[in-house]
Amino acid sequence: MKLHALGFCNMGKLPHPEQIIFTPACINDLSFYKEAWPEIKGRTFFGDKMYNDTAFFQNMNSKFNSKMLTPVKAVKGMLRFVKKFDRAWNDLYSRSVSRIRQPIETLFSWLIEKSEIQRTSKVRATKGLTPHAYGRLAAAFIALIFQPLIRITNKNLLHFQKLNPKPSSLSK
Repeated sequence: MKLHALGFCNMGKLPHPEQIIFTPACINDLSFYKEAWPEIKGRTFFGDKMYNDTAFFQNMNSKFNSKMLTPVKAVKGMLRFVKKFDRAWNDLYSRSVSRIRQPIETLFSWLIEKSEIQRTSKVRATKGLTPHAYGRLAAAFIALIFQPLIRITNKNLLHFQKLNPKPSSLSK
């Protein structure tokens, strides 16, 4: 299974997911995008090199006023001097797009770490994989929502323990 996410930028924090969709691993990312999200209007998307389809995205820009920005993909057979001539611009542009994409990559890493979504050793059938994945995803987002409350509770517990000395320390 593959996880696809469409999210809004949330400066200094994890992106706010608008849509999260699981697909079979055999589905190509660009093919999925063309099927699921081609008609979203007035947006700028930041994708990885897989989303490099100039004709499709020019059409999307003219019809729906949406753009896809991706790092520059090397062209096979490009002359060496042309490659060197364009290198500074391409590197700067690619680094900028990758830097903007970093939060969504962080979201994926966070989901893997917090939900252990890739840990499927107890899933015995394909039918069980989808509920497992969505269950883990839901648990991770519930933990994210309630995490600040848990921290406050833990601080209060620590504070409470400091105010009330242990019985063994009273006997000294």
